[in-house]
Amino acid sequence: MVCAFKGWNDAGEAATAALSYIHDHFDSVEVAEIDPEEFYDFTAVRPDVSLSESLTREIEWPANTVSAAEVPGAEGDLVMLRGIEPSLRWRRFTEGVIGVARELEASMVITMGALLADVPHSRPVAITGLASEQSLVDRLGFEHTSYQGPTGIVGVLHHAFSRAGIPSASLWASVPHYVAATPNPKVALALVRAFEGTTGVAIDASELEEAADDYESQVNAAVASDPEVKAFVERLETAMDEVQADSAEEKIPSADTIARDFQRFLRQQGPSGPQDAG
Repeated sequence: MVCAFKGWNDAGEAATAALSYIHDHFDSVEVAEIDPEEFYDFTAVRPDVSLSESLTREIEWPANTVSAAEVPGAEGDLVMLRGIEPSLRWRRFTEGVIGVARELEASMVITMGALLADVPHSRPVAITGLASEQSLVDRLGFEHTSYQGPTGIVGVLHHAFSRAGIPSASLWASVPHYVAATPNPKVALALVRAFEGTTGVAIDASELEEAADDYESQVNAAVASDPEVKAFVERLETAMDEVQADSAEEKIPSADTIARDFQRFLRQQGPSGPQDAG
């Protein structure tokens, strides 16, 4: 089960964009919805009004929907909770999400979030992974975090799943704070790739890759046109490069690992195989 929420946990709308892309990649079916009535202050998270084809006005309330999809070649199905960070009664909301996970027999829960950070848009997106169990930390190669401070519903859910004895992992991406455009496809792509690495589920993200390339090109052009912003970004690049140079070298995956991942990808394409191969 994988979850993402609009709001404080969703800088650049990257987490919800990533989960929406994953959702649309599969033949997903909605299986449940959380009633928003007791969890939102509608003066802060307002419902939307829209016109139907018959020009009838309809109200769209803040939605938290649960969808399920079969994953070819995987041992189980994928459950996705796409929603909006609640305004009220977080503990009751969390109990409801845990109930959904148990009802659908989720073997692991992954939460995704994105935060604003002093990072340059021109470098690979930094992903931080947290896990509820040491065995998951070791298997996924996550590092312990020393963060202390305010948290959102993603952090609360991750903690609650751990206390409930349900294995969970939390994927966090860093979003350049000086780029306000949303959604951020480059960060969304990084979260999709992190999701793949955590679950072993292959996603064809070619459309998102193209969007990420276009996004970076447009930001590059905007930065180049402003000397002050360009100098600021260059300072961020230098700082990040120095940090990466001081850190341990990233391990290169073995040929066996690459072959195994490729075989899994082919298996998940179904009997027809990947399109336009060769």
